[in-house]
Amino acid sequence: MKKSLFISIFLLFAIVNYAQETTKLPYQNTALSRSERVEDLLNRLTPAEKVGLMMNHSKEVARLSIPEYNWWNEALHGVARAGLATVFPQAIAMAATFNDTDQLKTFSIISDEARAKYHKAVKEGNRKIYYGLTFWTPNINIFRDPRWGRGMETYGEDPYLTSCFGINAVKGLQGDDAQFFKTHACAKHFAVHSGPEWNRHSYNAHVSDKDLWETYLPAFEALVTKANVQEVMCAYNRLDDSPCCGSSKLLIDILRNKWNYNGLVVSDCGAIDDFYKTGRHNTHKSASEASATAVVSGTDIECGGSYKALNDALTQGIIKEADLNVSVRRILKSRFDLGMFDADSDVKWASIPYSVVDCQQHKDQALKVARESMTLLKNLNNTLPLSKNIKTIAVIGANANDSVMLWANYNGFPSSTTTILQGITSKIPQANIIYDRGCNLVGNDSVDYNSLKNKIKTADVIIYVGGLSPRLEGEEMRVNADGFRGGDRTKIELPTIQSNMLKALKSTGKPVVFVLATGSAIALANDEPNYDALLNAWYGGQSAGTAVADVLFGDYNPAGRLPITFYKSTAQLPDFESYDMKNRTYRFFKDQALYPFGFGLSYTTFATSHIKLSSSKIKAGKNLRLSLNIKNTGKFNGDEVIQVYIRNVKDKSQPLKSLVAFKRIHVKARKTQKLVFDLTTDAFKTYIEQKGEMGIVNGDYEIMIGNSSLEKDLKIFKVSI
Repeated sequence: MKKSLFISIFLLFAIVNYAQETTKLPYQNTALSRSERVEDLLNRLTPAEKVGLMMNHSKEVARLSIPEYNWWNEALHGVARAGLATVFPQAIAMAATFNDTDQLKTFSIISDEARAKYHKAVKEGNRKIYYGLTFWTPNINIFRDPRWGRGMETYGEDPYLTSCFGINAVKGLQGDDAQFFKTHACAKHFAVHSGPEWNRHSYNAHVSDKDLWETYLPAFEALVTKANVQEVMCAYNRLDDSPCCGSSKLLIDILRNKWNYNGLVVSDCGAIDDFYKTGRHNTHKSASEASATAVVSGTDIECGGSYKALNDALTQGIIKEADLNVSVRRILKSRFDLGMFDADSDVKWASIPYSVVDCQQHKDQALKVARESMTLLKNLNNTLPLSKNIKTIAVIGANANDSVMLWANYNGFPSSTTTILQGITSKIPQANIIYDRGCNLVGNDSVDYNSLKNKIKTADVIIYVGGLSPRLEGEEMRVNADGFRGGDRTKIELPTIQSNMLKALKSTGKPVVFVLATGSAIALANDEPNYDALLNAWYGGQSAGTAVADVLFGDYNPAGRLPITFYKSTAQLPDFESYDMKNRTYRFFKDQALYPFGFGLSYTTFATSHIKLSSSKIKAGKNLRLSLNIKNTGKFNGDEVIQVYIRNVKDKSQPLKSLVAFKRIHVKARKTQKLVFDLTTDAFKTYIEQKGEMGIVNGDYEIMIGNSSLEKDLKIFKVSI
């Protein structure tokens, strides 16, 4: 009896399940291929519904069980603008670690938090902006000029370094599952986009094909062809008279045809408006014309409101429904690829618990990245590390106790943040800490220097925490201060009020340690005499204070390297509005920098030896193996960052040197580690004008190996192709 009852129940469930399966529409049937499901759903949509799906806030299609969805989400250095999240150091600080392999772990953590937050939001009926799975990260524009306020969002001025960090950010965000993407990453802003901020909606960039292919495009190509990035964001500006979001050269010829990209293109927010609104590009007469051009050129999703006019464009006959289908097909595929039309039980990423958000493991990684980003630029007479037996410390500066500054921009909100003052106080609890804000970062506020000097007269050391702030540099900002405009800077010197403060502090006769918080290079040539040690702490995220204190007092040996050039003065810079690479970045800058690209000091010393090249003649398709030994010749355990550059010996149009490989390696005191690099001939590619593409030019080259881009830090070997 029991057996027959069991069989009856089983058959009933089977019949019900079969009935449910057979009543499903094909796009809901997981037994079908994804392309079949996409095509079925596409064919069920009306033209108006298709238009509704092509906006960043995609409209619900209730009759087909398509929920609303907002494509706009941010994860530059942690899930941003969506409440609680682990806040890692800003992107420029990540690049300063020169540890691109660890970047994969960091962004895997970020995507864990992203998935957990998304599923919690959906269960709570929250489908608002910033709670989705499509992240408009990373920013892989080249930080060609230190005046650009958004440069902090990038991985610096070098195309290769940017590519390496970008690739691992994408892989960490998108995951390694064959069935479903964990999240989407987005390569932005395509292309030739790095300031100024104030005219980005009207600016028309002109660059040589050489600069385009050798500087501005390599990172985008790498993310498309090597990391399978699923989204690309087109930029605000024009390139050679065409708005980037309507540029057939960029979006069709290069992106889709040459690189075989089949993912989504999204517009920057309001970029389609710039086609036709007064005072901007003025290349189109109306929203319908602008939107039609953008869609036909390959911009699938618009962040903004112009695409509503696609309905009018259809009526007017300036675009066809078939044109919409190309984009909507890609949009639907993306949502299927993220598991949005499948049960959570079938998507492995859906099982990530919300408890991972801001968990201890993630906090530990934020501290690790912050420590590795710390970049020691000056250490006169071994001022650092400071003794833990020190009795009195003066901590001065507007950035010393500012937690929000440490979060940078495009940030989330951590459960707690350790400021630099808190980090120092916690590290040396027995010391007498004298804290004074001293002065603002900018402005003309009067400072009673005599009173301040009297207050700190018993200090054994002065730690000045200054520099910049994300309230001064960033995206389209309203900053009313000398040397700043629209989020950018008009000059890169340290604001005068801070220079005066450093002079006053130095005049006390006490050792002065300058802890610099910044997202960009600052010209410090005039200030150099007024500090004994300089630690670039960037915008170090939620654990920055702990990381700074660890370095100041010797619990962590710094090994960060500059991903940008620190020039001596603004006078060394070319015109900010010119995108010509002549005399820009370490690759083309012929003058002497104050602190060069790739530079950073340590508390120990290293020696390289037994450097060997597998051949002095490189053959096409063959690797060049480079091996060497790294010995820590000092008393501290520490990391060394070995960098490999190449230079074309005879062709003066080529860069002075170009980074082609690097590795951060830990070496214990008095110990030796072996390091091996395998260079492919791709490292020697350059733009060949006669062919109109990148290729390898036969000839003589120099391979340079060392721990910075500075000539005296490099050992040179000759090879030929």
